[in-house]
Amino acid sequence: MHIHTLSRFRSISVTRHITPLKRTSQRGMGLIELMVGVIIGLLVVAVAGGALMVSRGTSGTVSDASTLQQQAGYAFRVIGQQLRQSGSLYLNLNTTKNTSADIDQYAVPVAFEAKASSSQDGRSFSPATDTLSGTDSSLTLGYRRYKEPVYPINDTSLATQSLSRDCQGGPDDKDTTDNNSYMRISSQFALSSGNLVCTGTMGSTQPVIGNVANFRVRYLRMSDVSSGTPKVQYVNAATVGTNWAQVTGVEVCLVLYGNERMNLPSGSSYTDCDGTTGVDYTSADSTDMSGNAIGASRVQRMHMVFRSVYQLRSQGLIGNVL
Repeated sequence: MHIHTLSRFRSISVTRHITPLKRTSQRGMGLIELMVGVIIGLLVVAVAGGALMVSRGTSGTVSDASTLQQQAGYAFRVIGQQLRQSGSLYLNLNTTKNTSADIDQYAVPVAFEAKASSSQDGRSFSPATDTLSGTDSSLTLGYRRYKEPVYPINDTSLATQSLSRDCQGGPDDKDTTDNNSYMRISSQFALSSGNLVCTGTMGSTQPVIGNVANFRVRYLRMSDVSSGTPKVQYVNAATVGTNWAQVTGVEVCLVLYGNERMNLPSGSSYTDCDGTTGVDYTSADSTDMSGNAIGASRVQRMHMVFRSVYQLRSQGLIGNVL
């Protein structure tokens, strides 16, 4: 019984079947796949380039606008500094006392000079003639220059010098035989070759700002003063004529243009300083208020118009007293 059982177990056999692996074929990228990849890459580059150009154009536009505003602000500060001082006179704090009058025996007499004469030609100051003059495209201003004792910080000895300056920061403080040969500070503003320039007391000219398309001046003239109801009107230089003492204010207009060329829509325009002439700055043939074409140097560039009005401090005195 036992032997028979062993023989039954020896007759069992196990068979294993191994399935062979199939070899897969490999191949490179085809022409179609390569072209599709290149096209996708070019599309990505084009979109990125377009976004970059839009960003660059926006950045250039914002930068141009900011620069033009800063330039206009600086020009108006320089002009305003001279305009607000125009007609200023010298206050003499040590005039001769009139001892015959009781009040003058105790009061300190002071007086404004009506005119200052210089030992050198062309350097005297008369408020009636040297305060203000100009045209529709230029402006000349003047005021009294005088020296006074100024004490240095670390020195007890005084120095005699003038604290008044023209648009160029001059003239210098060299003493002369009369100690005050430059009796008049003068500054003349005008447009020259796309620059707003200033000619100072010494006669030299230098630019104030560039990229100026137009510089115009209007004058506020006061008339009918004797009637008790004076009128202030905007007039041009021809209407003022020789009556500069009647001018109580000045309006300055600047048209500035940027450096960046932009893809502006056709017909983009600005209104010139006369308030009526529209100038299309997308066309080089478009003309301004003077009838001049803007030309290739200004086409497709941002243009901005700035105005500022200044009141003259001494003109009422000059027109009615001096």
